[in-house]
Amino acid sequence: MAPVRESRRLTAEQFAALAAEPGTVVLDARSADKFQMRHIRGAVSLPFTDFTAETLAQVLPRKDTRVLIYCNNNFLGDQRAFAGKAAPASLNISTYIALATYGYTNIYELGPLLNVANTTIPFDGNATE
Repeated sequence: MAPVRESRRLTAEQFAALAAEPGTVVLDARSADKFQMRHIRGAVSLPFTDFTAETLAQVLPRKDTRVLIYCNNNFLGDQRAFAGKAAPASLNISTYIALATYGYTNIYELGPLLNVANTTIPFDGNATE
């Protein structure tokens, strides 16, 4: 699964372009409180701990829905909303594997580490940093 996952890592520009396409779901699998603090504009919150076949089907209408994922390790500059984790413990890894295990086939992830202060990816939330 690692080679497939590596081939589906996107630049910020690629991520933003695909996120704007109809039918694409940007999925935030972080905790609900972190999502409330700051999340990519338009993202849908489904905490990883709540993944079941039923909850995923509510958010992702088809197994071939294009799903874009990101995690804490993609962002610097807001340690409260995006607390860094050890690279092997990145939520993107667990999220990608879980989605693939549930049969989702069109999964992409944000690849680079971006600063929330100067990335072109827009955010929503109640963060004050």
